[in-house]
Amino acid sequence: MSSEEVATDMVARDSETSPTPERKPGRRLAPRWLVLVGLVIVLDIVAFVAFPQVAKSGAADCAFPACFIENSLEFPAPHAVIDLAPSTPVSATDLVTFHPSISNTLLTMWIVMAIVLVGAILMVRSAKLVPGRGQNIIETVYEFLSDFGVGIAGPAARPYIPIFAAAFILILFDNWIGLVPPVGKIDLLRAPSSDVNITIGMALVSFTIFHVEGIRHLGLGGYLGKFFPIYEFRNGIGAGVIAMFVGLIELMLEFVKPVTLSMRLFGNIYGGEVALGVITTLTISFIPVLLIALELMLNAIQALIFSVLTLMFIVLAIESHHEEEGQIAEEAIDQIEGKEPAGLQPAH
Repeated sequence: MSSEEVATDMVARDSETSPTPERKPGRRLAPRWLVLVGLVIVLDIVAFVAFPQVAKSGAADCAFPACFIENSLEFPAPHAVIDLAPSTPVSATDLVTFHPSISNTLLTMWIVMAIVLVGAILMVRSAKLVPGRGQNIIETVYEFLSDFGVGIAGPAARPYIPIFAAAFILILFDNWIGLVPPVGKIDLLRAPSSDVNITIGMALVSFTIFHVEGIRHLGLGGYLGKFFPIYEFRNGIGAGVIAMFVGLIELMLEFVKPVTLSMRLFGNIYGGEVALGVITTLTISFIPVLLIALELMLNAIQALIFSVLTLMFIVLAIESHHEEEGQIAEEAIDQIEGKEPAGLQPAH
């Protein structure tokens, strides 16, 4: 073997045995984060210039910072884009309103629904066995939500994963849309979740779903038996009275569920928007970037809480735990008395 061949062989061996240099992801991701932060700052400045502050009181000048902060404090009552009953004005300080109109929160929610539906259709319109990038994203998100929902609520939750995933995605984008200018900067657009009327509507939809599913699985009598366990009187008057008292408490708690669902979501999103509006008004650029990052995480958590609670309430509604407990108690009493359970008695 010549010296050149020996040198070539040694170089080839060194290249095979020497470890490849590892890439540090932080160096590649850092410029992207800087670009994203810069875009947020530019959007804040553009929104500040494109939508100049005007005093709500009608004054000629909008003094800084008092007037700016007042403008950022949006009252809970939504602005009516199309007022269907202009003869009956609504007070801006009312929390829950009963006024026929198309509000800015409802209009924004329709826009979000259109964006989510059109985006999902475009990403999966040509579904293949070997998924493309869009189909792969949709399938990954759905599989993650499916595994997460089944892991929390158990196998009984599997048929309701589409409801859970749809609620999470819709509420997530309803929350996030409020962080995108000019939403919240103009009267026509406002984050849907910052309006208690919208959150109450979504909570009532969830309330209807889990009660309908409970009746569909257990029947009307079986479902009402969870709240009025009359069968417990077979175990004695005391057991029946206690069971009826507990059932009435659970019935009252059922009507608390939509209140807690709606108020938790509304309070967190509305409070976050107020804080973000005040900080943005006072600092315009740098500090809101950190607050926006925090709001992105908190808004995702609130969407997950609402959808997880909806899934859990559905699973609890379709379970007949009271009847199972009564049956187990009867079997235990029969065994103590030396009797065989009714289903195991030998045929004569």
